[in-house]
Amino acid sequence: MHIVTQFPHKIVEDPDMGIEMPDGCRLSARVWRPEGADSAPVPAILEYIPYRKRDGTISRDEMMHTYFAGRGYAVVRLDMRGSGDSQGLMFDEYAQQELDDGYAAIDWISRQPWCDGNVGMMGKSWGGFNCLQVAMMDPPALKAILTVCSTVDRYADDIHYKGGALLNENFAWGGGQMLSYSSRPPDPVLVGDDWRAMWLERLETEPFLAAVWLRHPHRDAYWKHGSVCEDYSAIKAAVLSFGGWADNYMNTVSHLVSNLEAPVKGIVGPWVHQYPHQADPAPQIGFLQEAVRWWDHWLKGDANGVDQDPAYRAWLQDSVRPARAIKVRPGRWLAEPVWPTPRVAQRQLNLTGPNVLGGQGGALDVSVNSPLDCGFGAGRYFPMSGDVPEMPGDQRDDDARSACFDGPVLDADLDIVGAPVLRLRLKVDKPMAQMAVRLCEVHPDGASGRISHGVLNLCHRNGHEAPEALVKGEEFEVALALDQIAYRVKAGMRLRVAISSAYWPFLWPSPERATLSLTQGVLDLPEHTGAVDADEWQFEEAEGAEPWAHRVLRPALYDKRIATDLNTGEMSLTLHDDHGLNEDAQHGLQSGGVAREIWRIHPDDPLCASGEIHWSQELSRGDWSVRTETFAKMWADADTFYLSARIEAYEGEDLIFEKDFDERIARQLV
Repeated sequence: MHIVTQFPHKIVEDPDMGIEMPDGCRLSARVWRPEGADSAPVPAILEYIPYRKRDGTISRDEMMHTYFAGRGYAVVRLDMRGSGDSQGLMFDEYAQQELDDGYAAIDWISRQPWCDGNVGMMGKSWGGFNCLQVAMMDPPALKAILTVCSTVDRYADDIHYKGGALLNENFAWGGGQMLSYSSRPPDPVLVGDDWRAMWLERLETEPFLAAVWLRHPHRDAYWKHGSVCEDYSAIKAAVLSFGGWADNYMNTVSHLVSNLEAPVKGIVGPWVHQYPHQADPAPQIGFLQEAVRWWDHWLKGDANGVDQDPAYRAWLQDSVRPARAIKVRPGRWLAEPVWPTPRVAQRQLNLTGPNVLGGQGGALDVSVNSPLDCGFGAGRYFPMSGDVPEMPGDQRDDDARSACFDGPVLDADLDIVGAPVLRLRLKVDKPMAQMAVRLCEVHPDGASGRISHGVLNLCHRNGHEAPEALVKGEEFEVALALDQIAYRVKAGMRLRVAISSAYWPFLWPSPERATLSLTQGVLDLPEHTGAVDADEWQFEEAEGAEPWAHRVLRPALYDKRIATDLNTGEMSLTLHDDHGLNEDAQHGLQSGGVAREIWRIHPDDPLCASGEIHWSQELSRGDWSVRTETFAKMWADADTFYLSARIEAYEGEDLIFEKDFDERIARQLV
């Protein structure tokens, strides 16, 4: 990355600018703006998230928002109500209060003397979600947004459910990470003596979000709220959307470009769940330059041609050896003037017996009843770095626990661009069952790499709003869309479709092991016919402002292991992720956190599945120090999910707060 030290504008900064909401609640913003903006106002950019501007996102904020301010924008990094240094309480993600606050903040920003009345909004993940959701409310001053790693459907494509199946990320995020994140106090240097009362009030009212979300296993009004797909036409602001093939929000860019009526462009790279100027695997791109081009056109009115860019730009990945950690992903940039593109044609490949992909279609007689430890090759739901083993690994162990259908050795490269769809006819022997489908490339030596995948709770075969129990022995049809991908399978490889009835620890298992009996199958493969041999688009080199100035007091440490208990046969995945301890060079706040997870299952018993999570957070400066410990566990029987959690808060070495949660939630066809 090229570090930029000189900008067209000198910058002034306010670490704690108060934005008062209509109900009197004060939200805290860190604001960068060009010197002289009070007399020569500029457009503004809002990023609005609960991840703490003072310490949580400071590393990326320094490199990104300083850059935008130096290019002539006022940048407002706002702590959400109930988080960081803002007043109030937070009870859920994407609640109407959150969106109303976003709307009010945009209005407030547009009326400041340093803003010319034009506002953009941006964000990644939570911030990518809420800038889409706030845009649906159509604030008058909001002219453009930039959304990264987000989704258009909170039920079908978020961390809670996928294909109607329960993702374990629902518990990992809501019972682990957010329980811990939300337990931290504001900084006394900014909020003064009220910090302790604010902290205790937050702790007392903090929700156990994993349980909140688990009570909505179907696509009801709860999930429709904030889902852009409910009304694409509501968005009037221009939208630039980014995604990554190594992230689990890879479908959003295609959905937005295909459906929005507002001006929209999309870019998908090989990246994990990070901003594209810093995300692994390489190549990173000049994301900040692309953002400035977007803002310059839609907020300043510059005729720079960004509105004429291709509708959809995607990194066509080359075949690589499967690996848990990947720093570089070879390939080339596709540039599609329109999306969907006429350069993609559907190729149909039949699943034929025994275990063949291709040939004449007809009846199948293949059954699969996967051991419940199938899925350890899936990788982490949100890989965050190419340096640690979070990617899908070699799929051979999972393939051995699945029904596999192999194609012939390819005699020419095959470019897959879009969402493969597997259409199956099958029957099952239990009232509840799930299915995971992986599209893999098989190397000449047998190594198997995952290209794309999809999962389905088969009780949701007719839709996600009113699922139905399965009838033993009754045949039915499903059409399962796998995740979007752009992938070149090299000549000499084989394609493989792998179908399993379990996918742990990606999915929580059904109450009983089920046998899927496949009687017919067709894979619709989106084949790109453009014969792309070189980049069709060039991005600038990644740039950023000077990195965050800090001192490392404890280095980060990542340890992840999969183990088998040879006495019991139980399989486990354990994670120890120490984010390190750092001291800010400017304001002296020391901050750090450690996450620990363990996921257990027995290959024969779905009712022994469990997840346990322990997070620690620490903050200190001089004689002041606080720490929180959060603990959570989830398990189930055939009828009920059981969740427990505990929060402990310490001031110095004294335990000053403790709270326990104990939840029992009926299983509803999941």
